[in-house]
Amino acid sequence: MSSTAQHAPDTVLDAPTGPPIAGWPANPPARPADDREPTHRSAIAGAASSETSHSDTHTARAGWERPALAGLLLATAALYLWDLSASGWGNSFYAAAAQAGSKNWTAWFFGSSDAANSITVDKPAASLWASGLAVRIFGLSSWSVLVPQALIGVATVGVVFATVRRHLTARAAFLSGITLALTPVAALMFRFNNPDALLVLLMSLAAYTLLRGVDDGRRRWILATGALLGLGFLAKQLQVLLVVPPLALAYLVAAPVTFRRRVTDLLLGGASIVAAAGWWIAIVTLVPASARPYIGGSQNNSVLELTLGYNGFGRLTGEETGSVGTRPGGGGRWGQTGIGRLFDGVLGGQIAWLIPAALLAVVVGLWYTRRTPRTDATRAAVILWAGWLVVTLLVFSYMQGIFHEYYTVALAPAIAALVGIGADMLWRRRDHLAASSVLAGAVAMTTVWSATLLDRAPAWNPWLRPVILVGGFATAALIAGSRWIPARAMTAVGITAAAICLAGPAAWTLSTVHTPHSGSIVTAGPTIESGIIRNRRPGGAGAFPGAPGRANAPRNRAIPGGFPPLPSIGRNAAPGGGLFGGGGLFGRGGIGGLLNAATPTDAVVDALEQNADDYTWVAAAIGSNRASGFQLATQDPVMPIGGFNGTDPSPTLAEFQDHVADGEIHWFIAGNTFGRSGGGSDEAASISDWVAANFDSTTIDGVTLYDLTT
Repeated sequence: MSSTAQHAPDTVLDAPTGPPIAGWPANPPARPADDREPTHRSAIAGAASSETSHSDTHTARAGWERPALAGLLLATAALYLWDLSASGWGNSFYAAAAQAGSKNWTAWFFGSSDAANSITVDKPAASLWASGLAVRIFGLSSWSVLVPQALIGVATVGVVFATVRRHLTARAAFLSGITLALTPVAALMFRFNNPDALLVLLMSLAAYTLLRGVDDGRRRWILATGALLGLGFLAKQLQVLLVVPPLALAYLVAAPVTFRRRVTDLLLGGASIVAAAGWWIAIVTLVPASARPYIGGSQNNSVLELTLGYNGFGRLTGEETGSVGTRPGGGGRWGQTGIGRLFDGVLGGQIAWLIPAALLAVVVGLWYTRRTPRTDATRAAVILWAGWLVVTLLVFSYMQGIFHEYYTVALAPAIAALVGIGADMLWRRRDHLAASSVLAGAVAMTTVWSATLLDRAPAWNPWLRPVILVGGFATAALIAGSRWIPARAMTAVGITAAAICLAGPAAWTLSTVHTPHSGSIVTAGPTIESGIIRNRRPGGAGAFPGAPGRANAPRNRAIPGGFPPLPSIGRNAAPGGGLFGGGGLFGRGGIGGLLNAATPTDAVVDALEQNADDYTWVAAAIGSNRASGFQLATQDPVMPIGGFNGTDPSPTLAEFQDHVADGEIHWFIAGNTFGRSGGGSDEAASISDWVAANFDSTTIDGVTLYDLTT
């Protein structure tokens, strides 16, 4: 019996779209067209590579699609908001800046670490604006600091869904959205207050607007794309530029206007990037240094130096002056570089679950669209997402400077979109041997790779690996023989295959959500034994909800070749129930140092708050992370000497002495004098030595305080 006679009509998710391609089978004629599927421009009678207009491919939706999308977004919100406050302040470095911004509009605009505007964080301020407003409106709490990122995560899932849905089926869009929501590093960053969450949302929005421009050629879309990328620059500076070449290539290839117009539009889009980012940089540059905070992360109080050096080319070369754990003259302390970097050790579990499938989807997408007109929107989408994935993957694989596992969240939208696109293209042609074989191979490959990644935590839910392997190979076999299986049965097979392929990252994500995370360096998933120092807490191997034991303690990674543990200074719990006192530098909080905030006791807080209104800063401490804990506890400005890791020349010894002489600082909090790191300033060490030589100290609950008013 032929496959055409065997098949009953598929569900509404199964309707074929796309033109027949030479060398590949045409779409199965027995599958009735679904009026909810978008019509490919290349399939429209008489369609050609028009230089003047595009038809809108975004057709009407069925009644079930909007409720289903709402369900996806609500489920994502529940996942990202669940027990959110258990992580306390998250990254206290940024939480303190949000608190400062809630008290002072100048601090909010510039991204100051303290409300008295001594120094900024080491990034532009855009990622702090939402948290600062939330704290101003709702008051200081773990919830008000972290919720904006969770909502940004939900929005990002919605944007990726909408972007894929414009030119492909609802099935492709839902698979893309679910894949993004269940990516472990995405769940980590969308529940954490680092700049990466806003960066990923803005890049995803830029992809959406760029493809709208590919649809109709209207210049407003390319200008909007540039504006979004410019705002992304104000979130995390040069990292946003990694997606610019792929976006530009997609527009240059497929926009339905003349070549000259395409080039002109791209130049205008570049100008839009400069304008959207440049206004803030211009203000920071033009405002006199005496009227604004010092630019943290720079050695010369310059936002341009911060952009091109510490947060720019220094990340690629390792030449980052003042960087944590970087040797003067080069990097080499951030893991082995090379094409396998993102697949090895801890990094694999963050993002790599579906990278092989996404790369295969690139080949599938380009093959199926290789003979469509130049303006084919589906091919433009493949070019965009493929370029995003490949460029970012290569840069992350070979960069020599500071590199943290959570940076890989920037890959998540591209992987999710490509998985949805590739799976949809193959599924619609599964009646043919070539397509069904490739799809079956992709499922088998993904399940084997998932089992490999799960095996890096062998004591963590060991039952999951055989379940994934058995289920994956079984569904792959059924997909390979799909032409002999009824269509409705194949729908269940397809859903099962997707669930099996997502089971590994979903389990890693649930572990991430179930575990509090705090400090400056965090990772998703359970503990991986790979030479990285990690925290453990009672409860055994850890689990996602429902499995034996509780997940491991916050994933605060020790820097290879880094600093020794320091004594604990506090016992208080951070807001939301996460206990962060004690344990030293690499324990659950402790002194804070590079990785986490200090958690002072009530007695220490009471001492700092004595006559607080009489001082500009109730205290000063070396390094922003150490200072942040005291600032968050008192909600009064605490000067972070030397910025993030104490290596910025702010303030100088002379400036600090002037502040003391003017009675602006009450206490100096001893400790955390790391000295020069990667060629940074020695001013913090000089200040610490001067204070110790000239003022008397007192110790309260293990914290040494110098009264600078005596």
